[in-house]
Parts: sequence; structure tokens; C-alpha cells
Amino acid sequence: MVKYYSGFNVFSYLTFRAIVSLLTALFISLWMGPRMIARLQKLAFGQVVRNDGPESHFSKRGTPTMGGIMILTAITVSVLLWAYPSTPYVWCVLTVLTGYGIIGFVDDYRKV
Repeated sequence: MVKYYSGFNVFSYLTFRAIVSLLTALFISLWMGPRMIARLQKLAFGQVVRNDGPESHFSKRGTPTMGGIMILTAITVSVLLWAYPSTPYVWCVLTVLTGYGIIGFVDDYRKV
């Protein structure tokens, strides 16, 4: 497309793709956020607070956990849309991100 219209050359710039990737992840998070919170509350994936804990922690009872699913989804979709898939670093970062996401999911699930 660059040979027909030079404006498409902007997609080869790392700074442009990084900024657009950031904005894509932001908009995905803003779009998913309310839906995800409502679904987590419906499924009763809320913060567990012990009765013998501080009184200030009682207000946290029922606060949805597992919000990392939304963050990881937004980042992964954004990276897959805007990064060069032929770059091995992209796959290394996505693998590590997925690994930490699994650890976070298991940790939150065990608390519930």
C-alpha cells in the first residue's frame, strides 16, 4: 500500500504503533470494564474478608477480583493487532504475560 499512498508508511514507525497500541488497549479496557465487573459480581467472584480482620476492610467484601483477565485481554489483543508477529520478542513477552496471568488467575481463584 505504501507504493500507492505514502501515508501508509506511518504504520512502519515503532512510535506510531506503540501509541496506537496503547490507545487500543485503553479503549478495549474501557469497553470491557463495566461488562466484566457486572459478570464477575453475578458469578460471585468477590473479595473475601475475614470477620476477625480490621473494620476498614469490611467495605472490600464483595469487590470483584480477577480484573487481570480484562487487562491481559486488552494487552494481548492490542499487541496482536499492532506488533510485528515475525519478531520473536513479541512472542516471548506474550508468553511471559500469559504465564503471569495464569498465576494471578489461580491466586484469585483460590482466594474465592
